Amino acid sequence: MDKITEMIKSRYNRIAMFYDRMDPISDSIRKNALSIARDNVLEVGVGTGKNLSLYPSNCEITGIDFSREMLKRARERAGRLNLNVKLLEMDAQNMLFNDNSFDTVISACVFCSVPDPEKGLEELKRVCKPNGQIILLEHVRSANPVIGKMMDILNPLTSNMIGCNINRKTVSNVSKAGINLNNVVDIGRTKILKLIVATPEDIYK
Repeated sequence: MDKITEMIKSRYNRIAMFYDRMDPISDSIRKNALSIARDNVLEVGVGTGKNLSLYPSNCEITGIDFSREMLKRARERAGRLNLNVKLLEMDAQNMLFNDNSFDTVISACVFCSVPDPEKGLEELKRVCKPNGQIILLEHVRSANPVIGKMMDILNPLTSNMIGCNINRKTVSNVSKAGINLNNVVDIGRTKILKLIVATPEDIYK
C-alpha cells in the first residue's frame, strides 16, 4: 500500500500545475457544500486550495494533502488571498491528529484517489469530535449500467495517468467505514457527483 500511495502522490505532484484547469466542479457547488461547515475544520485533500476562500467566516481551517506540489499551490493561494489557514503535508490514511480533534471534517473529490478508501474514511471518523460532522463532496461510479460499465473500462487509464479511480463506490465505502449516513444528495443529472453528510448521531450511533 505504501508503494501505491507513493505512486499516486508522484502523479499528483506531476499534475499540480494543471489541476485547477482539470477540475470540473464549480465554485458555487463547492460553496454550497461548505456552507454547513463550522468552527474548527479539517479539509482532507486540500489540493491547490480551491475551497479555502469559500468557507463560512467563522471557520478555522486546517488543510492536509500528501502532495507537496499541490500544497505549494495551496500556500500560494492562501497568501494571495491573505487567508489565515494551516496547511500540512499528511496522508489521509494515517493522520497525525489526536482523536476527536475537529468540529467539521471535509473532503472534496479525494476518495477517488486514496489507495485504501475505507482506512481513510475511518481516519475521518476518528479525528471528528463526537458533536461534529463529516461532509464529503465526491464523484462515484454511476448506477446507470451502461455508464457504470464505461467507467469501469476507462478506470485503468485514469488511474494510471492521474491516480484517480472514476468508478469508486464511495457511498458504500462510507458505510463500510462505520459512518452511518444522514443525507446523500445527488448533484446534477448524472447522479455521479454526490454530497454526503454524516452528523453526530449518525457517526457515533
